[in-house]
Amino acid sequence: MKSETYIQKAYRCILQNDFEEALRWFEEAIQANPGDAEVHYRCSITYGRSNRLEMAISHAEEAVRLQPDKPEYALHLQHIKAAELVQKARKMVEGRTDVTKSELYQAVSHLKSAVAMDPLHSQAYVWLALVYSELNEHALAIATLREVIALFPQESSLQHIMEELKQRLKSYLQEPASDRKRGHENGR
Repeated sequence: MKSETYIQKAYRCILQNDFEEALRWFEEAIQANPGDAEVHYRCSITYGRSNRLEMAISHAEEAVRLQPDKPEYALHLQHIKAAELVQKARKMVEGRTDVTKSELYQAVSHLKSAVAMDPLHSQAYVWLALVYSELNEHALAIATLREVIALFPQESSLQHIMEELKQRLKSYLQEPASDRKRGHENGR
């Protein structure tokens, strides 16, 4: 079968929200024509939508390697790499009560890199603000959230997070100074 036939089948599957089957057809198209940068790019997008970022990065890198003059391929690669950094940072802190200060700062580093790679990645900003708040860096948390609200003013959920951060700041400021100092010494 020709790679165009596999691609048509992949698109049909995407329209039916069957991304796993679409990925199978994209991989078949790549087997039939491994030098087609556009197929690697489309395959990468589908892997990204399926949250399989390692494969998404692999195919995005191949698309860029095959056709470095296509800016959309390079932008997509940056977006996927930023998403991977956000995912790493989230895994480090989400739902954990034993996160160390060192891990929080490592998460900050990942999230700052994600924002630098993809300045429109709203989740990178949100997670950065939340991690700053965990570090009791409330002013940085609020400033970071203000940045993303300026980018996405229609997102009402961001206003809710802002109110939560302001409440955390208010609670923090109402703590006795000795308790705040002890919290910093204990890594929180």
